[in-house]
Amino acid sequence: MPDAVSAFPIWVIILDYIMGAAMWTLIGRFGMSLFLRDDSNFFFNKAFQWMTNPLIRLWAPITPAFLIPRMRPLYVAWFLYMVRFYVMPLAMGYSVMGVLSFPLESEIAFFIYDIGNFLTTKQ
Repeated sequence: MPDAVSAFPIWVIILDYIMGAAMWTLIGRFGMSLFLRDDSNFFFNKAFQWMTNPLIRLWAPITPAFLIPRMRPLYVAWFLYMVRFYVMPLAMGYSVMGVLSFPLESEIAFFIYDIGNFLTTKQ
């Protein structure tokens, strides 16, 4: 099975990794906001807020006013997912390719699969 890095042009890989990292960071921020206050001194909470605040401000003009502030990171992450799932493949001339066609998630899935194969062959 060919890996995602050889299947796509390098600019697609770089753009997808950036959007994927931003998307998962926004999802992480939303998840932490379920358990922590916004003014929490927890290092990861402060780091996630620092990294994602510019994205949330960028999407503020198209964010519905009825969304509570804790839902805004999830809303922006949904937009990034839609761009990665629909716009990127269409821009490259493909139809929608499926979840494991995301280079970032595909590489992570192959890594986990390889670890599982390694562990089962060691026994």
